[in-house]
Amino acid sequence: MDGVKSLSPETRICLTGQLKLTGKSKPTRRVWIPKPGKEEKRPLGIPTMYDRALQGVVKAALEPEWEALFEASSYGFRPGRSCHDAIRHIKDSIQSKAKYVLDADIAKCFDRINHNALLQKLNHKGKVRSQVKAWLKSGVIDQKVFAATKEGTPQGGVCSPLLANIALHGLSQKLRTYIVGVPLRYPNGKSMKKDDKISSLTYIRYADDFVVLHSEKAVILRCREIISDWLNDIGLELKPEKTRLTHSLLCEESEDGIAGFNFLGFNIIQRSAGKYVSARNKQGQVLGFNTFITPTKESVKNHLDKIGETLKAKMNAPQGDVIATLNPIIRGWSNYYKFSDAKTCKILKKIDNLTYLKLRRWGKRKTGSTKKASTKYWHKVGKKNWVFSAIMNRAKPFILMEHDEVECSSNSYVKVKGDISPYDGNLVYWSTRRGRYPDTPNRKARLLRYQKGICLWCNLRFREDDIIEEDHILARALGGKDEWENLQLLHGHCHDEKTALDLIDIRDNNIAKYFNEVNNQLSKTSWQWIDDCLVVN
Repeated sequence: MDGVKSLSPETRICLTGQLKLTGKSKPTRRVWIPKPGKEEKRPLGIPTMYDRALQGVVKAALEPEWEALFEASSYGFRPGRSCHDAIRHIKDSIQSKAKYVLDADIAKCFDRINHNALLQKLNHKGKVRSQVKAWLKSGVIDQKVFAATKEGTPQGGVCSPLLANIALHGLSQKLRTYIVGVPLRYPNGKSMKKDDKISSLTYIRYADDFVVLHSEKAVILRCREIISDWLNDIGLELKPEKTRLTHSLLCEESEDGIAGFNFLGFNIIQRSAGKYVSARNKQGQVLGFNTFITPTKESVKNHLDKIGETLKAKMNAPQGDVIATLNPIIRGWSNYYKFSDAKTCKILKKIDNLTYLKLRRWGKRKTGSTKKASTKYWHKVGKKNWVFSAIMNRAKPFILMEHDEVECSSNSYVKVKGDISPYDGNLVYWSTRRGRYPDTPNRKARLLRYQKGICLWCNLRFREDDIIEEDHILARALGGKDEWENLQLLHGHCHDEKTALDLIDIRDNNIAKYFNEVNNQLSKTSWQWIDDCLVVN
């Protein structure tokens, strides 16, 4: 809003000494961004640099306290938790028993949160409360026109996700209180114990999307009513077009006749199976169905469209440039769905076939014929006969990554413990867990496990939000090789310290080499002069 979009490192340092809780705030700048695959746009409120930095300080103070209070079933915008944790939680809940599912979404969650209800939940007095209230009511400037904000937290603010989680905190406890009073029974007719009642109802939330799972339809219907009433108290409501009652296995038990549901880009569904291929419970009993977690059709379509758009934009580019652009796209999408059953269900193979058709069309337009394109762009690499590769170096051709190369299983992900927080001091757990994240490269994950989560420079454990960098123990400039025995992981600042020392060694080494070469050159010149004198004499 003030026209400043970036700060130099020196200006940032100066800004840290100016931050104060004054209870005042400047308006945010309204920016509209399109929602993926929709014509609808999402409003963002971009704070000034000063407010953004101050929000970061307040968030750093509030987050550890609230992380100790947040419900274990909440996964969105929380450190140490991800989409894959929520998906794994769902699978653990339904893999041994088919259940009814309330798949719901909160309408305009960030834009409609009641300010008074949020401040009351925040439960802080004095300067912190005044400052948070100032941010909530700072207003927005859209097209140079000021508009007051009477509700909601501005998307785009540093502490807005934390405030949204605070506003939605408590719903799980409300559902738990309800289910304890329901007269549920075991299959043998006996009354169900309190703990078993609580574990029978599963509530999982990621930001404003959530699901509720239970084996009885009446319980799910009552939960929908309870959730609607609870949301009304904080100024929110369910989005009708995105709220549905379905069943994980039976189509006839779903409102729209479609079994399964979509959540965070995954489709979760159960399919009937015969005795010999069916899943079994912990007691070894045949369940009669299998649980599958796969990418949604919309996600697959959007991914293929992105590949097609990239090829269209790279129509005049060389093959190596096309491969260099497509590989990160394919790798990122495949890594997100590596903890799914996409490979078992042959979805990755299907995507590779459709990608081949797009590549063949790209090659035909480049060369004029499919035959020329096949000869020019597809080669034999190792044991594979048909690889889209640029032969820039015979020893190491530049190959397009295939989706089906990724090892894929919905059982391989280890869910985060529900009652644990990155701020609880359990550094052993959090530092070793970093290697299990989907976005952690394989080499870095392997080194993390080998080092047991410890930085080999300062001997301190890696924390959740630390910058972790690879380092060569013996610098490459000093003769070190790029191999496992010469690799280690260090904190970003530790890596800087080691690099500074390495540069001194490299400089000294280069100086020594220089003087050796000069001495050798002088020696050769002296001997040459002696030889010349002897010849003359």
